[in-house]
Amino acid sequence: MSGADERELRSASLRLAAQFALIIVALFIALGVVVYSVVSAGQAEAARKVLADASMVDSVHDAPRNLLITVVTPGGRESSPNLPAGLPDEAALRQVEEHGGSVSGDVEADGRRYLVQTDVRRGKVVQIAYSLAEQQEELNRLLVALIASGIVATIAAAGIGLVLARRSIRPLADALALQRRFVADAGHELRTPLTLLSTRAQLLRRHVVSATAADPATPNDPVDDELRNGLDEIIDDSRALTEIVQDLLTAADPRQTAESEGVDLSEVATAVARSAAGRAAERGLTVEVEAEQGSEVTGAPVSLRRMVVALIDNALDHARSRIRLSVTSSRDTVVLTVEDDGPGFSADVSKRAFERFATTRDADPGEERTRHYGLGLALVSEVATRHQGSVEASNGPAGGAVVTVRLPRRA
Repeated sequence: MSGADERELRSASLRLAAQFALIIVALFIALGVVVYSVVSAGQAEAARKVLADASMVDSVHDAPRNLLITVVTPGGRESSPNLPAGLPDEAALRQVEEHGGSVSGDVEADGRRYLVQTDVRRGKVVQIAYSLAEQQEELNRLLVALIASGIVATIAAAGIGLVLARRSIRPLADALALQRRFVADAGHELRTPLTLLSTRAQLLRRHVVSATAADPATPNDPVDDELRNGLDEIIDDSRALTEIVQDLLTAADPRQTAESEGVDLSEVATAVARSAAGRAAERGLTVEVEAEQGSEVTGAPVSLRRMVVALIDNALDHARSRIRLSVTSSRDTVVLTVEDDGPGFSADVSKRAFERFATTRDADPGEERTRHYGLGLALVSEVATRHQGSVEASNGPAGGAVVTVRLPRRA
């Protein structure tokens, strides 16, 4: 594995470990909120129970040590010793004295919270205050414990996640590295013969042109014209193959990106259809092209050419007599449509049309070989997705397959 692959593996492992740690943090926060809420609710219920148990106390001398009492009688007021500033709750006392009933609530006194209940007992107005300081300290200790355990668990989860991520990702990384090496080696091996093929075709064409020019007796020999046209097509095809190899290298390595530029899809479609005219003629098929000029999109020319080639190749495999290729454009979209008069797609085409190695066509009776969109539509879908477009497959009203590609129009 190369240094770049190792860095990519390390980066992916760190991202997975970070995500795992974030999940642990979220779980700990949720658990901490639940635990804190349950404990806090339990403490509040315990405080109310303490006040309820002291419902019969109406004298300062009878009060438990953890309660602060204030008793108001017609003869005066008596309170527990060392009553903190803020107690008693004068407003609650006045309300009960004037209107009777019972008043309870929290009061802040001398920096501490108290649960205070005021009511009338045996003709006396009695106010009982219970300190919540110990409960608050317990909640604070619980909060500190939850935070500390959460930090420890997050660090441990990040470390364990990093180890597990590296072990889990490494086989995939090795497989991807092997794939990249294979594609790179294959591309390297193919470039040389393709370059030699193109060079030899160009030299042969020059020789034919020179020989024709040297023989004035046959300046317009049809055989020479056909030979020159054939050599031109070989040169164009070899150049296209070289570009396809480069595009395959780019597609195999996601760290590389193909340069995008303005591409007139109508010109690409016309050129591909012209190149396929020879194969179509051998099979007794006609290729009809309706291309609206100015249908420009932004993308990689080689990828877009591969997409059109895949569409026409698959149509050639299934058409009975003709193939129709059209390119139209609207304000924001360029639409490429390839139709054929073959058997069309199977009933489940919407689910399987763009899967690799999926058979999406119904074979004609008596066919000797099985025909299917094994890789063609999968390639088309990938290219369309890479160019922020979409592709759909359907059957035409009169039968036959219709594949429609929509790409954003270049601004």
